[in-house]
Amino acid sequence: MTATSPTDVPAPDLATEGSEWLTRIARSAEAVVIPLIAMVSAAVLFSIFLLFLGKSPVEFFNLLWVGGYGSAFSWTNTLVRAGPLIFTALCVAIPARLGIVVIGGEGALVLGGFTAAAIAIPFLGWGAPWLIQAVMFVTAAAVGAAWIGFVGVLRHYRGVNETIASLLLFYIAVAIMNFFVEGALRDPGNPNKPSTPAIGDANMVGDIPGTDIHWGLVFAIVLAIAVWVLMNRTRFGFAARITGGNVRAARAQGLPVGRLVVVSCAIAGACAGLAGFFEVAAIQGRANASLAAGYGFTGILVAFLARQNPLAIIPVAIFLGGIAAAGGLVQRRMGMPDATVQVLQGLMFVVLLVSETLYGRLPFFRGKR
Repeated sequence: MTATSPTDVPAPDLATEGSEWLTRIARSAEAVVIPLIAMVSAAVLFSIFLLFLGKSPVEFFNLLWVGGYGSAFSWTNTLVRAGPLIFTALCVAIPARLGIVVIGGEGALVLGGFTAAAIAIPFLGWGAPWLIQAVMFVTAAAVGAAWIGFVGVLRHYRGVNETIASLLLFYIAVAIMNFFVEGALRDPGNPNKPSTPAIGDANMVGDIPGTDIHWGLVFAIVLAIAVWVLMNRTRFGFAARITGGNVRAARAQGLPVGRLVVVSCAIAGACAGLAGFFEVAAIQGRANASLAAGYGFTGILVAFLARQNPLAIIPVAIFLGGIAAAGGLVQRRMGMPDATVQVLQGLMFVVLLVSETLYGRLPFFRGKR
């Protein structure tokens, strides 16, 4: 048996390694540059829309900055809105790793918040605050997981389109909440707006010391980091990515595709359900129609703009939370409806979808592939 000399060991192909390195850099840059192009294009189109209405785009975007990030009060409003956006964006991003498009996270938020408020009613007056909060937390997460997990069951076992199913389930969730809020669980002491009984100030989730921002934001950030670890550093996440890339290949390798689909949807639903919990336990103190505030639908834009990356969802949620926080200021200063910022968000989403066709087509990035 002859020993192998150092000269027999093949030298590393530096050219190949350099090409792979450039490819990774180009793909990472592409995921940032193309969404930026989409946002700039949306801003230009919206400016044309404002000019058509006789309004100043410069004033509008200045008010967006002032209302969303211009002061400590603005930042508080922005960050309070960012929390539920992170939760609902995760509801979109997790199934997306398997090629599943779930857009009904708003339904899990509404039903999670409602059931959290409803389950607290029997404990009021004798349960310790920590016990009531724990029961509400677990209930909201479980109901959200079951609600969106059912979408995964329909998708895998019955072939029902998950996008349509999750959207229709949103309307069912709102109908269920309204049925009980306007009926058996209606608080007679609040005749103007049908609501469940208040859970009480003692049972509310407190604010971060020194701020007016509740702990839901911190939990949302921690959860986003945990989801990133789950989807990028575990066997479950690897199997999910394989399934999303090629279902046939996943089945050929013996991966439990059905279980992956259902579990991923359930985890996603739990995230959205927790958004409902914090809306009730940290802000409103009761369940009513205000739960359907559109966070679930804005979360779709957050997830797409972040390219389904749980870590990127955090800054994108803060960005869009700032836009939403500025709506009231735009209404007061420019005499435009508060929903104007929603028009901007809708335009951003449409342009972002169109920009998907640019991936792999821009000259610089195409040359690095």
